[in-house]
Amino acid sequence: MRPQILNPIFADVTALAGVGPKVATLLQRIAGPRVVDLLFTPPTGLIDRSFRPTIAAAPDNQRATILVTVDKHEPAPRGRRAPYKVLCSDETGFLTLVFFHARADYLQKVLPVGENRIVSGKVEDFGGARQMAHPEHIADPTIPNAMPLHEPVYPLTAGLAGGVMRRSVSEALKRAPVLPEWQDPSFIVANKWTAWEEALRGMHTPEGVADLTPASPERSRLAYDELLANQLALILVRRARARDRGRPINGDGKLRALVSSALPFSLTDAQQAALKDILADKDKPERMARLVQGDVGSGKTVVALLSMLNAVETGAQAVLMAPTEILARQHLDGLRELARPANIDIEILTGRDTGLARKEKLDRIRSGRSSIVIGTHALFQTEVEFADLAFVVIDEQHRFGVRQRVSLMSKGARPDLLVLTATPIPRTLALTAYGDMELSQIREKPPGRKPISTRTVSMDRLDEVAEGVKRAVESGDQVYWVCPMVEDSEEIDLTSAQFRHEAMAAQLGERVGLVHGRMTGGEKDAVMERFYSGELRVLIATTVIEVGVDAPDATIMIIEHAERFGLAQLHQLRGRVGRGDKRSSCVLLYKAPLSETAAARLKILRDTEDGFLIAEEDLRLRGAGDLLGAAQSGAPQFRIADLSQHQDLLAAAHDDAKLIVQRDPELNSVRGRALRVLLYLFSRDEVVGLLRAG
Repeated sequence: MRPQILNPIFADVTALAGVGPKVATLLQRIAGPRVVDLLFTPPTGLIDRSFRPTIAAAPDNQRATILVTVDKHEPAPRGRRAPYKVLCSDETGFLTLVFFHARADYLQKVLPVGENRIVSGKVEDFGGARQMAHPEHIADPTIPNAMPLHEPVYPLTAGLAGGVMRRSVSEALKRAPVLPEWQDPSFIVANKWTAWEEALRGMHTPEGVADLTPASPERSRLAYDELLANQLALILVRRARARDRGRPINGDGKLRALVSSALPFSLTDAQQAALKDILADKDKPERMARLVQGDVGSGKTVVALLSMLNAVETGAQAVLMAPTEILARQHLDGLRELARPANIDIEILTGRDTGLARKEKLDRIRSGRSSIVIGTHALFQTEVEFADLAFVVIDEQHRFGVRQRVSLMSKGARPDLLVLTATPIPRTLALTAYGDMELSQIREKPPGRKPISTRTVSMDRLDEVAEGVKRAVESGDQVYWVCPMVEDSEEIDLTSAQFRHEAMAAQLGERVGLVHGRMTGGEKDAVMERFYSGELRVLIATTVIEVGVDAPDATIMIIEHAERFGLAQLHQLRGRVGRGDKRSSCVLLYKAPLSETAAARLKILRDTEDGFLIAEEDLRLRGAGDLLGAAQSGAPQFRIADLSQHQDLLAAAHDDAKLIVQRDPELNSVRGRALRVLLYLFSRDEVVGLLRAG
């Protein structure tokens, strides 16, 4: 149960004064449906109203806040579409306030003739006179603090005015409770931080540009709260898993020896180190949960196979789950070839299996005759039963939901878990996304892999590139051509995948295919299969091919509007080529002029193929919020913390969380109970259930 003290801020935003269903829908697009979502939306800019010149000294076309006397109202003549004017003055000159579509009664009330008023807005020279159209603020100088000197600026969406967003956040702040302190008092003092609710108010009332930065004391305090909740949750998950004791899985090594001796290559040092980590985990009493990060083509699959064979040597079964059917079949082809010397039965189960063939497969899996099973989401179904599932491998974990993973793990008696990802994630992000797992990295590529030649080419030379594609196809090569959009848009000048497909098909006919995210899984798989088999020579695609099949004859990757993609995403796309023994190239088509950041991204990609270095640079250039697309990378989406700026705080939160769990594993102390509130505050509710006392 969520602590009652948090109920006011976990209410729907419609509980706020002035927020009806229409405004609530707009607020949800920007922040979220709850009051706390508004509280955790930091301002991105600042309106400074502290500049207080006279009318004569106010610079043209700049915002100014001026004390004036209201002299005269000039309503628009009846029947004419002229503006309503209010003439004002000070000791240095005259200022006309201009209002279109104005309500006269309202203006006469807020701007009474003969009274002083403070007006704030942009001053302009018009026809030799000074005017201010639609003042942003009108205030009575006799009322203290009637005119805010500084106003925060928030992200907005179509239909949501800045004033409405500010008022909504202000109403949300009225609901912010005084919460028990969960931070270590000495750490608070050392960093000169304030209490949670004071820091929250400070974040939303910036008085200068420095107050908007991630390094400000208020933002740092709140970021540390968020990071501590993240790290504490992950450590509690790991601790709960440790309580759930595993089973020793130690094979005799015979099958691994047969496969290893027949490999046409030697394992790299990094592959051997990852395998050593995995086998060491199997000797420990707790269940294994390990993430193996390896760049595209680094040889993760071989490591997974040898790990699965260790389980098979004990008479148990292993399963490998892939996100798509075509990827599962590709794994099947690769693993069957590698495992041939061991003479073991590898089964595949996908949604395509029906009728008698499916029943026979299920029987082989249930009886244990199928030692290794490869599959897709079809593996989650209740009728899929294993004789003795001891080892689970998940390829690209972020493509599966938590319930799906739990469903698969429940089909065995405390099976070990190995997660593979071809998405290089900076250590900082790995700590926040996979902190409940041990981490192995494969940073070497197998010997003999040829480098991919990467070039940047202006869109002005598009015709030359298209001619090059035609020549490549005629010589037997395959080409990927990636576009950032599915359809043409009048609002954004980006070439769509459909338009490019039509243009290339006009030159190359039926040898050109199209695949994009709006197609069904079956439609995408069918097109990819035709490309994989060689029937299609050019594949026009959106980023759905980022993690996909290996086409050995694909030697050219063209990425249109490359400046629109993130570094790590460009690297993943580039990794679709260079899978065979032919020299490969990647062409980054860009539209000039490039921004400084876009130019830096493309230069890094030209200079290196090290995915881990690229991921670190992407984090530095873009910040964590946009890195890889947080949902895609599996990384948590932080509301306040910025991992490109708060790495020191993350390290401190990691150490603090470990110490907390060592000293107070059930969070029953005074600080422990406050930390339970913190976990609920940042929606880590499910972790509290892992505590024996909770």
